[in-house]
Amino acid sequence: MGVVSVVKLHTWSPGHWPTYFTRTTPLRSGTLNLAGINWSQYGGREGIWRLLYILNSYGIKGTIQLNGKSAELYPDVVKAAVSAGHAIVAHGYYQNELLLYMSPEEEKATIRKTLDAIERVAGARPRGWATPIYGFGERTLDFLIEEKIQWTHGALDTSLPYRTPTARGSIYLFPWSDFVDNRVLRGDPSGLFNAQKDAFDYLRANESLGIVHVGLHAHVGGRPVMAAQVDKLLTYFKGFDDVWFTYPDEIVGWLEEAKIDDLAGAATQGFAKAIAG
Repeated sequence: MGVVSVVKLHTWSPGHWPTYFTRTTPLRSGTLNLAGINWSQYGGREGIWRLLYILNSYGIKGTIQLNGKSAELYPDVVKAAVSAGHAIVAHGYYQNELLLYMSPEEEKATIRKTLDAIERVAGARPRGWATPIYGFGERTLDFLIEEKIQWTHGALDTSLPYRTPTARGSIYLFPWSDFVDNRVLRGDPSGLFNAQKDAFDYLRANESLGIVHVGLHAHVGGRPVMAAQVDKLLTYFKGFDDVWFTYPDEIVGWLEEAKIDDLAGAATQGFAKAIAG
């Protein structure tokens, strides 16, 4: 089975901030949330470095998923991640810009602007894409294919990747984590460890093709109270010698070499055969 570790580095446009925050007292409508803006900047200033350190300490190659503006603001992060062998994935230009609200011309321009910004810093164009907050539209896949993107985190109907055809060609759709760090920060941070460990144990015992997606946000999972759980989780995973620590770029290469278009379908067939006895 596989383990995929993804770290997101988000940047919101000026005057915007995350829709979630550790403050529990709501502000009056129309108030500029200076604390929320400040909170969102933790990822680039500190959190991403802590998570990169943890991944590197275990020799794990992960995926750094970042906005185009994040690459421009934090070029040293991108260069360090590339140098360490982590894959770089494009994640829109600003985190609060949603492709599904754009005209076709605006959407195409935003995708290209994002890829260009990251390529200038990373030295190579990303092979993968993740639309902010799953805000893709009917044309998004075609526009990504036009830009030579091979895969995207746009699958909500599967736990394993599959290739889908479009008018412009085909592209692999990847799932992402169903349980990420911002779900537990305000409650019990150990929930991240417990949920991912249980999923790992189940898949390892029952589904050899299964993939555990460890999803982290640098401004959330990079804080010590959450990073401690990440470290604990990776320590547990590393205790098994039959685990493939991988990332979507590598998985796509394997699928193409093996001529597999639908890993999810292969897993489903396995369920059907087991049920039929």
